[in-house]
Amino acid sequence: MPALRLSRIAAIPFAPVLLVQGKRLRRETPKLPDAALPWSGSEAGPSALRLLVLGDSTAAGVGAATQDEALPGNLARELSARWSRGVEWTALGENGATARDLVERFLPVALEETYDFVFLSIGANDALDLRSRSAFGRDIRTLLTALRSRNPDAQLMMSSLPAFFRFVLLPNPLRWNLYLHSQNLETEARRIVAQFPGVIMSPAPPPYTDGFFATDLFHPSASGYKDWARFAIDDAFEKGQLA
Repeated sequence: MPALRLSRIAAIPFAPVLLVQGKRLRRETPKLPDAALPWSGSEAGPSALRLLVLGDSTAAGVGAATQDEALPGNLARELSARWSRGVEWTALGENGATARDLVERFLPVALEETYDFVFLSIGANDALDLRSRSAFGRDIRTLLTALRSRNPDAQLMMSSLPAFFRFVLLPNPLRWNLYLHSQNLETEARRIVAQFPGVIMSPAPPPYTDGFFATDLFHPSASGYKDWARFAIDDAFEKGQLA
């Protein structure tokens, strides 16, 4: 669980309550490990496409035992089933990473290879860190510009930010304020994504199913990652964004 930085809302009347809730959350939330190595794998099939999952704790597979059970493996299976192709997948990222962290520490590695499909999962920690909309937007633009330049024919997909208002772990008013800020960041991300051909962003997720969350009640479980991957790919195909 990343540290909660509440300086941006220190002036609001219930700031002391948020500070207390944030400290308690950091102290009491179980710390789950990253998914075990390896962070790469494959789905058998012809004409294998190369998939990169880049992002924060969800790219690191926190909440699942292996990356095959986490977001990369599940996205690979969904794409393989839709396109009847093999998939070679790689995960890159870090628990607690913000968009700025990806730009500074992970983007150079991501650009060492080329990919056919890039799934960007970022923004949760930017919301938790209460980063400004403009700073988040600049980083998203930098990421998309570089990834598109390096992979001109690839499909790029960005996930929506978490629906924090459904996180029962988060007490109010902390839960509601994080949700409002995340929506502000997501609005900026959607504005930027719309400016890039071949880049799409998932809609807000449906209500989380029973068993979606891992034992920390914050990260997805193996079942949650499966639901997430299926929803993201199904939605894009139904809208004709992927064919």
